[in-house]
Amino acid sequence: MDQKNPFETPTTFRLHRAEYAVGFAVSTVLLAMHWDEVRWLPAIALFLYIDLIGYIPGAIAYHRSKTKRISKVYYVLYNIMHSLITQAAVVGLWLWFIGPEWALLVIPFHLFGDRALFGNFLKPFGLPFEPVPHPLYQKLIASITPSGRDNADPAPEMVPVPTGSGR
Repeated sequence: MDQKNPFETPTTFRLHRAEYAVGFAVSTVLLAMHWDEVRWLPAIALFLYIDLIGYIPGAIAYHRSKTKRISKVYYVLYNIMHSLITQAAVVGLWLWFIGPEWALLVIPFHLFGDRALFGNFLKPFGLPFEPVPHPLYQKLIASITPSGRDNADPAPEMVPVPTGSGR
């Protein structure tokens, strides 16, 4: 994956999820360490509102749809609510108006958990709202990886060949 090829192979996807697993682990440990200091009513509300606004309406629409095509509004709601940028703004506003508190840790716990545990990242308009293997993606991965597998080394025909003497 790079700026000209913004897709992930299975290995880079697992590595991407592993990075979020670190944030999930840190937020989990901090929540556990400060369990008695968390105001649980705001914590539960902060945890749930992300999916109540950003996921559940789209999931309901998707599962009710015979064609599985739903309005892009649901994708936008999901992406806004599951954005680290949006949630950083929410945390910032909370800090400004209410003050710092351990309940805010449920926001990174939720987002990092979604990404690390479930592999849920932002939703592109061109794919179904719920994850479904796309045949073109499967074909692409098979075409760019040796034997259809995602190895660390590029396929021999993809290795750049040096030109000139190098001097």
